[in-house]
Amino acid sequence: MRVHSAHSAILGAIVLAMVALAPVQPARAQADDTYTSSEIVAAGQNFFGAISRNLAAVVEDLFARYGRPNGYILGEEAGGSFVGGLRYGEGTLYTKNVGTHKTYWQGPSVGFDWGADGARTMILIYNLQSVNQLYQRYGGLSGSAFVVGGLGVTALGNGEVTVVPIRSGVGVRLGANVGYVKFTRNPTWNPF
Repeated sequence: MRVHSAHSAILGAIVLAMVALAPVQPARAQADDTYTSSEIVAAGQNFFGAISRNLAAVVEDLFARYGRPNGYILGEEAGGSFVGGLRYGEGTLYTKNVGTHKTYWQGPSVGFDWGADGARTMILIYNLQSVNQLYQRYGGLSGSAFVVGGLGVTALGNGEVTVVPIRSGVGVRLGANVGYVKFTRNPTWNPF
């Protein structure tokens, strides 16, 4: 019984710490360095294709909550979980002021989550002052409940930078977890 209580206490502490890492802050970048909602919706519709019917509503909600992003990533990822999980992805970072950059992401998770999924992913990025600032860990809570397909949104933060993945996935995934995503310049199998 004590082992179960210790695991519950550790999981609870991790959840509280991750919630504190994902602040809701409006974007502070210059307006000419940011993207409008119509630019993001157009990029997403071209990227997601037929699955993007609900994308405009999702983007409008994110703009109302976080403001205008000053970067975004278009890419693909795959993940799986059975209590503990892993996620790997790769894509291209787009910015108005410093061009495009190939980027990779990976991360572990733990929680009441099981299944596997593959997703086309658009990641909106807020308050990114330099490309080097992207390459760090972003923590938060994640929950998903989709079978066959759909759009899912998660907000992750580290300091003033917030990343918001919008996923259109295929697979079976059910549950909630806590974890982080680490962005890197080069691919790696090490999620930590």
